[in-house]
Amino acid sequence: MNNMAKNLQPIMIREQQSPEPSPLHILQVSTADHSGGAERSAWNLFQVYRDRGHESWLAVGRKYSDDPDVIVIPNQRRQNLWGRFCRRVEGWLRTFEKSIPGLWRMRGPLAGWSSPWQKVQRSLGLEDFNYAGTRQLLTLPPRRPDIVHCHNLHGRYFDLRILPQLSHEVPVIVNLRDAWLLSGHCAHSFACERWKTGCGHCPDLTIYPAIERDATAYNWRRKRDIFARSRLYVTAPSQWLMHKVEESILAPAIVKARVIPNGVDLSEFHPADRQHVRAVLGIRQDAEVLLFTANGIRQNIWKDYATMKAAVAQVAQRMHGRNLIFIALGEDGPPERIGDAEVRFVPYQKDRGAVARYFQAADLYIHAARAEVWGLTITEALACGTPVVATGIGGIPEQVKGLELSQFSLWNSGLNRYGMNEATGVLVPGGDAQAMAVSIERLLTDDFLRLRLGENAAVDAAKRFDLQGQADRFLAWYQEIVNENVTIFAKRARYAM
Repeated sequence: MNNMAKNLQPIMIREQQSPEPSPLHILQVSTADHSGGAERSAWNLFQVYRDRGHESWLAVGRKYSDDPDVIVIPNQRRQNLWGRFCRRVEGWLRTFEKSIPGLWRMRGPLAGWSSPWQKVQRSLGLEDFNYAGTRQLLTLPPRRPDIVHCHNLHGRYFDLRILPQLSHEVPVIVNLRDAWLLSGHCAHSFACERWKTGCGHCPDLTIYPAIERDATAYNWRRKRDIFARSRLYVTAPSQWLMHKVEESILAPAIVKARVIPNGVDLSEFHPADRQHVRAVLGIRQDAEVLLFTANGIRQNIWKDYATMKAAVAQVAQRMHGRNLIFIALGEDGPPERIGDAEVRFVPYQKDRGAVARYFQAADLYIHAARAEVWGLTITEALACGTPVVATGIGGIPEQVKGLELSQFSLWNSGLNRYGMNEATGVLVPGGDAQAMAVSIERLLTDDFLRLRLGENAAVDAAKRFDLQGQADRFLAWYQEIVNENVTIFAKRARYAM
């Protein structure tokens, strides 16, 4: 067993919280304070640490809250007059884009030409690391942090080139939410495995974050060289992603690595009276309600809306005459009909309590994805006692305990391994609408089975995916890392004398 494998320490069960010897100074780094699942996870930890009495700060590329402990990384300070002018005009356009059709089209070119050199680099396909404000990271909070915990580092706000110096000045945890650090440009490579050997000849430059030309081999080598000079602690929410890390250019930089699942706030996401919640949301009590939630559902390349829509169509045909509602939470749009099924689009909800009510109102949560490290919405559904029917790809099988039934034997393939007393949902192969439809129908027509899976889901989520438990594990690891580095720095000081 190599050193990398020895250092991997998956943690999937909440440990008993141990006394914390002293408050830590914790600086987290994230794309934004409010946005998608990765940003939400960083925000949740930031708040829990502060509630626990630690000094907790969140450094972001974009700030949307008024929290004084959220600090904007000052990437705009060194812009010249032209750059500041373009950014100011872009901000002005942003305020009017909802009222003036097509105005949003002007913002992209303005942002690009605010820095002509960056524009040239992007046109050549080079990943953009030109964010000088990240060099001030350790001086942004009022006190020097004991540890820096980095979440997504793409999103045009962070200079990867500071990692070698930063990681030798203070312990740095890199929390992978996708596979961008491992590749020459993409956050997920799907079936492509060129990231293992050097990228180049990229099969799809449009995958987020898209690039204009194929400079993936150069980008890959540049990341490899940065990591070779860095000293990093690495964490991921799923063992599936950590296995990829072991085979990647990031592996030589790792001091220690741990799998720590993302947690959810059980004070918000928990079972509730379904009839009451449906009355609040205006959903008929006799409806069969399926739910899916994501940002930009129909155009989200990581999700598979087409498979879910086809599955709902089949269920509507199989359960003719039943009042079937498919709620797509995360995108605005007029209602649609698929046979006897109604499709309701609900805009993105900032209020997490409002989001929880949709989970509590649903009979089933369905989730089809093309790539998924860890579906936070899946965990939220489980915490609300809502069984899940999902594609068994990426890290999803580590979240959902799939129900093993003879009816699912045609596509079981090892995905569903749990009996009725443990299972929390059903897993189906990616892209298989028929398997998803059969699974949905089976659970909708068996009230006892569906309710049992829901009870299992709430218990399992409280045991494995509690936000407080996630914070416990990170804080214990922070303290371990800080203690180890105090010893290392003391030894260095002695040798320097």
